Parts: sequence; structure tokens; C-alpha cells
Amino acid sequence: MKKIISLAVAALMLLTSALAAPVPPEIKAKSGVLMEKETGQVLYEKNAHEKLAPASVTKVMTLLLVTEALDSGRIKLTDTVVVSKHAAGMGGSQVYLEEGEQMSLEDMLKAVIISSANDGAVALAEHVAGSHESFVALMNRRAKELGMNDTNFINCTGLDAEGHVTSAYDIAVMSRELIKHDIIKKYSTIWMDSLRNGEFGLTNTNKLIKSYKGITGLKTGSTSIAKFSMSATAERDGMELIAAVMAAENSQDRFESASKLLDFGFANYSLFDGTMDLSIDPVNVVLGTKNNVRAGLKDGGRVLIDKLDMSKIGRRIDMPDNIKAPVERGQKLGEMIILNDETELARIPITAEEQVSKLDTKTLFWRMLSVLLVK
Repeated sequence: MKKIISLAVAALMLLTSALAAPVPPEIKAKSGVLMEKETGQVLYEKNAHEKLAPASVTKVMTLLLVTEALDSGRIKLTDTVVVSKHAAGMGGSQVYLEEGEQMSLEDMLKAVIISSANDGAVALAEHVAGSHESFVALMNRRAKELGMNDTNFINCTGLDAEGHVTSAYDIAVMSRELIKHDIIKKYSTIWMDSLRNGEFGLTNTNKLIKSYKGITGLKTGSTSIAKFSMSATAERDGMELIAAVMAAENSQDRFESASKLLDFGFANYSLFDGTMDLSIDPVNVVLGTKNNVRAGLKDGGRVLIDKLDMSKIGRRIDMPDNIKAPVERGQKLGEMIILNDETELARIPITAEEQVSKLDTKTLFWRMLSVLLVK
């Protein structure tokens, strides 16, 4: 009888666990990934690492290299970009640049982000790297740095080319890196704009800009081979999600699939802020030029959790009573442990916020002598 009861209890526990687990959506796309921006945690995946043609979602990497060049000061929004014959000859989506035409880098950037201009993408690539070929080499190098192991770029536009592939996972990875640059959202959230003193209209290829709450971007793509793909980013209540979908049969399926993934993430997950009402005491320093060292969290201190577990989340601080000098700025002192009941979710390093040098022999002698004299 006891065995039967225990089996029944175990079955009930399994059923309860299954009912509590978030139910992932069905998407009408060959592959897909949902990723949370801050932690990089994957919340959904379908054929996540299948290598597929990405079409213009390729431009996520193109834009990443351009924004990194802007941040480094190598290029400026006010730069004049001169259009080459090669750039002007791009097919597909374009803003009909002419050879020798001059346009500000900012306007060229808008053309690529809003209207997915292939000619604009090549013009930017040549401005950044000197040639399209050199820029593509930079794209592949950056992909390797980001751990995008499913990716090989042949061009900066996404026009179909043999061997030009990526995966839904890699799209999410490079999108996560791109949206760290706030300048992108300045343009990726624009629905309509214009170039050439208002003579040429731009309309965003991302239809979710008009309809999805919290949408922040990012990039669509379609060709006859790649079918319909996109990277959609959205933010609600301080949490930003990235939905990458590839090879949907039509545009509507692409947007619906991305929306479903984002809905799933916002409905079921949240970021727990471990820094809320947190006070970390300084750590005593033995034989240091200062008696203690200020301590703080190395990272943001936020952890992705299932919303149903919110009431179970707690934290514990593991810190030594003291530490020997010298202490380097950024040196690990301890950890903040985030718990779901008794289960560890994350360990976030606590580090020194300043440097504390070790006392030299002469200073140590006089300090000890002064203590003895006082006694």
C-alpha cells in the first residue's frame, strides 16, 4: 500500500511540474530561437543551429560593424559616403543610389536599417573597410569572436550566394550584440522617413513596428531561396527579448511566429534584480594601506526566472571576514548566490571596487610601534 501511495505522489508531482512548466508555442518557420538580452539565456529553440540562408537579416552583422566603427570614432554620422559603381549595382531592396552620389553616413544608415537597402549596405561597407571584400572578412572575423559557429558570410547584403549561411541561434547572438548600441533603436523604431531632402520615402520593412507592444526592431529578410526570416526585438518591464525566425513560407507567418515567441517570453519569464535593497559591507583588509575595501557586484545582478517562481526566489551573500593585501581593483572577493528555494540559479561575483596596496615594511614597523606605545 505504501508503495502504491508513493508512486501516486510521485506521479502527481510530475504532473504538477509539467502543468507549471511554460508551454512553448508552435511557430510556422523552419527554425527559431528566443533569447533574453541581458543573460543571453535561450528560452525557446527549434532547429536552432540549422544552417540556412539568412537573406537581409545578414545586415545585423553589417550594422554591428558600422556601429562599432562609430563608437570607436573611426567614422562619424556626419561623414560623406561616396557611392561606388559596385554599390550602385546592387539588386534587390535598394534606395537606387547612383555611382558618384554622395550621402551622409547617417542617411545611408537609415536607408539600411529602415528599408534594408542593399546598395546602402555595400556603400557603408566600403566606407568602413575600403572594399566590400575586406568588410566581409571583418564580418566573418567578428562572427568567430562572438562564437557564431554556424555562420559564413559571402556578402554584407544577404543576397543569395552559395555558402552564405547562418542559424537562428547565431542571428540571436549577433542581434544581442547589436542592440547593446542604443543608436540602432533610434532608427529601427522609425516607421516612415525620407532621404534626399524628402524626395525619397522610406518605410520600415518590419511591420511589427506598428503593431507589437514594446517593439524595438530589428531586421527582416526574404529571398526566393531563404524564404522569410527576421530578428525581432522587444522590451517590456525592463526585460528585452530577441526572437529569431528563419525560412517561414510567407511574410505573415514570419511576423506571427516572431510575435508568438515574444509573447511566450514576456508571459512566462522575468528578470529578478538581485541588487534590490542590497547593501554589501566593505571587506576588512589585512596589512593594507587601507583598513577595508569597497565591494560590489561584478555584473548587473539580474537573473532570468520563471514568473511562477518569483515568490520562491532569494539570495545569499558569501563573503570572507577579511582579505590579505594587496587587493586589485576587480579582484573577486565573494559571491551573491541566487536561489529558487534551495536550488542555486546563479552565482554572481562580488569584486573589489578599488585597489588597496600592501603596507611596506617601514610603514608596518611604525604602525606596530604606535600601537605598542598607545598601550
